[in-house]
Amino acid sequence: QVQLVESGGGLVQAGGSQRLSCATSGRTNSRYTMGWFRQAPGKEREFVAAISGSGGFTAYADSVKGRFTISRDNAKNTLYLQMNSLKPEDTAVYYCAADTGPLRVGLVRESGRYDYWGQGTQVTVSS
Repeated sequence: QVQLVESGGGLVQAGGSQRLSCATSGRTNSRYTMGWFRQAPGKEREFVAAISGSGGFTAYADSVKGRFTISRDNAKNTLYLQMNSLKPEDTAVYYCAADTGPLRVGLVRESGRYDYWGQGTQVTVSS
């Protein structure tokens, strides 16, 4: 079992920045691919970013590319999402997730690949 706990959400003005954290515990493994997803009210959960176990591979949704940065500190078992130039349309519940299988570059955007999920943290961007 892997436990994931997100933190760092809250209210921020448009153009501002925020950093989300995801602390992992339990059967943690630095080889796991980790991802961030988000879900806005009335919308389906969507991919935001993913990072390989070593951190050597990252992927981003087009809507956040150039504004968000995913990173990880394996020594601290923590995943991060630095969000800059936030827009009202970034408002959503943000979830971190862990994929315990081997890295599949072409599938990191698929939520079904991920085995464990956090409870989510709300990010609200005011205009």
